[in-house]
Amino acid sequence: MSSLEAEELVDRIWARDPSIWTGDDEGHWLGWLDEPARMLERLDELEGLASDFDDVVWLGMGGSSLAPEVIRRTFGIKRFHVLDTTHPHAIRRLEEGLELDRTLIVAASKSGTTLETRCQLDYFLARGGTFAAVTDPGSELEQYANEREFAWVVPGEPTIGGRYSALSPFGIVPAVLMGLDARTLLERADSMSQWCRLGEENPGFMFGLELGDGWSSGRDKVCIDETPGGFGLWAEQLIAESTGKHGTGLIPAPGEDPDAGPDRQHGGVRLDDPNDLGAEFLRWEFATAVAGSILGINPFDQPDVQAAKDRTAALLRDAKDADPATEPEGSLDELLGAAEPPQYVAIQAFIDPAREGELDPLVHRVRETGCIVTKGLGPRYLHSTGQLHKGGPPSILAVQVVDDFGEELEIPGRDFGFRRLIAAQAAGDLEALKERGRQACRVRLEDL
Repeated sequence: MSSLEAEELVDRIWARDPSIWTGDDEGHWLGWLDEPARMLERLDELEGLASDFDDVVWLGMGGSSLAPEVIRRTFGIKRFHVLDTTHPHAIRRLEEGLELDRTLIVAASKSGTTLETRCQLDYFLARGGTFAAVTDPGSELEQYANEREFAWVVPGEPTIGGRYSALSPFGIVPAVLMGLDARTLLERADSMSQWCRLGEENPGFMFGLELGDGWSSGRDKVCIDETPGGFGLWAEQLIAESTGKHGTGLIPAPGEDPDAGPDRQHGGVRLDDPNDLGAEFLRWEFATAVAGSILGINPFDQPDVQAAKDRTAALLRDAKDADPATEPEGSLDELLGAAEPPQYVAIQAFIDPAREGELDPLVHRVRETGCIVTKGLGPRYLHSTGQLHKGGPPSILAVQVVDDFGEELEIPGRDFGFRRLIAAQAAGDLEALKERGRQACRVRLEDL
């Protein structure tokens, strides 16, 4: 791409020109370009939210939880807990470790209707604590929080989609509640935003060009650098949900070796200082927008996410008094026996997050096939890489892993509990994958 072409593409992104993608509504979803500057103006307001609590519990999924989790891990904050699972064991364990009368519980959902978050909120409201919310203006959650006199409600920016919201209140409010230097995070992000107005010296543009050129040459697997804070956990949603649609897309693979196969490219992470995290969020967001232009897709929609949600809802409605079946299905040996690049294996684990390390033998076994392996915990990944699994390249081989969900944990006001909910989510997603013609099997964690 010539200097003139590069400058034109960058200028058209900043001009909100949807024709560089599909000519649809992309121009309405570029609020993240200016969000660092807007948040700097709001910072005094947000810093007033910090109160004297022993613990903070952040209820959210996908774009509402992954940036807070990466920020928490990067800075090593122990008193901030991100709950983005419906597994009964995990919820019970978290509750047992809290003094609820000394705990702030924040429900975070842009739409205000996220099923998992609303169920978690229902559960904790019946147990006590101080409650707050982050949600887009006019949402059902905003109304609900105001009616119940939550301690505060912070509005999000409606022109930003969930996966681009790391530098909006969905990432900055958590940083403030953790006691971090949110101003420095935002100032460095704002500087990166200004650099991303340049032509060929633009760091976001150059990275996006690398991603797009790699995809054009058959290197559609993006091997994201490991970092102590798990940056890939956030970046994989950004890449997968933004590009994985209409049978194409980039496949994010945190921690995989970019030199181990011809279908791979390197996704470098620049984090010499934890306070560079804001700038890195912005660089990856801009790069994804550029790559989306090269792929010819809309990087701001998620047309295939609803499939698993609809099937989950149907299973919950029809299950009556029985949990949806999550018995082993298909053959793992046959699936992996025929696996070869450029296929990739997606491990989709509906398990207690505390048992994630027990997936390591399966990860190592998959790597022996020469295929890229990705790993996601359910239901978290449904809001992250689930779009790619159903709408992206048909090269996916899906291995769903389930464990013992334990005794039912009732959700006040609902006719199902968390055990039935996570079972329905696992069963519904496997059905949605098979409906799309994806090769998939289900195994028990203890059988690995």
